[in-house]
Amino acid sequence: MLLSMTGYGVAQRETEHYTVVVEIKSLNSKGLDLSLRMPRSLAGSELELRNLVGRHLVRGKVNVSIDLNRPAAVRSRASLHRETLTAAYHELLSIAQELGAPTDNILELALRLPGVVQSPNEASAADDEPQLTWAELQPIVQEALDRTADFRRTEGQALTTEILSYIDRIRIQLSDVDRHDPTRLENVRRRMHDGLAELAQSDQFNPSRFEQELLYYIEKLDIAEEKVRLVSHLHYFTETVHLPEYSGKKLAFISQEIGREINTIGSKANDSTIQHLVVGMKEELEKIKEQLNNIL
Repeated sequence: MLLSMTGYGVAQRETEHYTVVVEIKSLNSKGLDLSLRMPRSLAGSELELRNLVGRHLVRGKVNVSIDLNRPAAVRSRASLHRETLTAAYHELLSIAQELGAPTDNILELALRLPGVVQSPNEASAADDEPQLTWAELQPIVQEALDRTADFRRTEGQALTTEILSYIDRIRIQLSDVDRHDPTRLENVRRRMHDGLAELAQSDQFNPSRFEQELLYYIEKLDIAEEKVRLVSHLHYFTETVHLPEYSGKKLAFISQEIGREINTIGSKANDSTIQHLVVGMKEELEKIKEQLNNIL
């Protein structure tokens, strides 16, 4: 079964410490064109991330987006800096004792000092971005990759059915060529017979040279070998479609050979009916080539 390079997958994980969303989009490309968008805090995991994506997706224009935040409930809570509070409390207590001032409201005064209690709006961007290790991120990325692969398989199944339908249409048109070929050959014989009768009456007629020319043109008009090779290429194409490994490039090479045989049949046939059938086969082959651009 064929695999499409078009794919999409998303995975999300939320804990009490972080919320992370991994989104993967893939389109067709000659090689692997990987683009990453990720927080700075995950920069240390970029190499592992690239290797993991490259092993699974192989080819395609791939965009990986990672969003990492603290959960909304955590972001909405004010934070208390215990060390700052303790230091401020003891400092105020010491000053109050030196001055002989009341000490019963020292804790309340310490809590009001800047930096002791930080509201959500005062939190810096660095504090709002949690730290996430590769060991925590890897299974989330893997889940998004698995969903992307499922998407590619689904698209590949549809492409397989579509491409094989084009191959079947070429087979049908080739069968029509085969059925019409005896009529074509009979027409060729009749034209040659009429030409022979006229040529034999000429004073400059050379039987030996004529025989050589006749054999040459008969060979050029014969399309039997091209028909056999085309049938073989179509069979090989169908077999390759069902191979377990990635076969997009191999199918592209086979389609070139199919096109070569179709063109040769058209150039040698010298028959309007077969020319029309050849045009139809070329049209189906172009559809195949267009779809193969998205095959892995």
